[in-house]
Amino acid sequence: MELIKIATAGSVDDGKSTLIGRLLYETGALKTDQIQHIEEKSAARGFGYLDLSLATDGLLTEREQGITIDVSHIFFSTPKRRFIIADSPGHVEYTRNMVTGTSTAQASIILLDARKGVIEQTKRHFFITQLLGIKQIIFAINKMDLVDYEERVYDDIKNTLDELVSQHGNEDVHYHFTPVSALHNENIVKPSEKLAWYTGAPLLNLIESLPVTHKENHDGAFQIQYVIRPKNEAFHDYRGFAGNVRSGKFNIGDSISIHPSGRKSIIKRIEKYGHDVKQLKAGENGTILLVDEIDASRGDSILNEHGNINQGKNLSATFCWMQDSPLSAGNKYWLQQGVQRSLVKVKSIRSKIDLEALAHEQANELNLNDIGKGSLVLAQSLTTKPYTENPTLGSFILIDPQTYNTAGVGFIETA
Repeated sequence: MELIKIATAGSVDDGKSTLIGRLLYETGALKTDQIQHIEEKSAARGFGYLDLSLATDGLLTEREQGITIDVSHIFFSTPKRRFIIADSPGHVEYTRNMVTGTSTAQASIILLDARKGVIEQTKRHFFITQLLGIKQIIFAINKMDLVDYEERVYDDIKNTLDELVSQHGNEDVHYHFTPVSALHNENIVKPSEKLAWYTGAPLLNLIESLPVTHKENHDGAFQIQYVIRPKNEAFHDYRGFAGNVRSGKFNIGDSISIHPSGRKSIIKRIEKYGHDVKQLKAGENGTILLVDEIDASRGDSILNEHGNINQGKNLSATFCWMQDSPLSAGNKYWLQQGVQRSLVKVKSIRSKIDLEALAHEQANELNLNDIGKGSLVLAQSLTTKPYTENPTLGSFILIDPQTYNTAGVGFIETA
């Protein structure tokens, strides 16, 4: 059965946790004891309904405050499809969490409160989906019960979103719009009589039918994690490079080169879980043996000669900054991409995004939760590609060399 990962985003109190809880409840994903807990807690709080947000607010702090503060990955399925929902916080101070939750998603649900319409957080979440290259975006206008299910309210919000999409949306993205009331299960799993003017599919049907596309990349890149040399009589000449295929694929007989040395060779054998195989594909772990005795070590890359991969020491990127101390010219960090690592120096910060106007403004530093553009100089060259061409080789994290915390994430523009 096909699997799709969907990221959710919405401002505080837009009903995101309730929406996810509703999907879990209606698809039978909640266990009996979970439902009993929700019933007891809802009654204790004097609610005349099931507070389904309790199904997703997993941390004690979240339950106490009634808000989402961490990314949760929630699993459920229908007869047609399996789902992973990445539930991200709505608070602006947790923008970094939303970037993390959305980074590996194939679709996104952006929730809006029908009473508030399009607000700055809506634009922020929309921009992040565009930055990360999400191809399927659903705008779910929630709490329609609080505006008497009026078509006019929905139309006004949709018109504003249409304008936002036409001005700032990526061309190859599919946008969907749907009115819902997660609290009262209107237009969630079946058409709503109260929303009879809406002719589209209910939300569950919509996410069941979203096309899932997998872009095949021919930029073969295998990162070496460990060099296997048994040093015994049975495997006297054995020299295997164990690691992960970050992009593309590798076959026996392929011509390859080693980065950063540039030495060339040919693949003699490929092993996977101790067995010989003919091919390794993106995302798979395995061991590659070459026809030559070539010196390579952890952090080096085996590159397929058919690929077109950058191997430079300068790159420009869009950054999402995740720590209190600002990102500014002259700062030094560790850049990590898989097992590739290099000390880097910030060459310049050129601009940051005004998320109200969705426009770049000149800036010389990025503060917590800012998104902006800049350039880096690397101490050693890495194998990279622009993010739009190859997300795996086009993204990285920056690590604070003092605290070893993740300071920010980057999306390569040019290398």
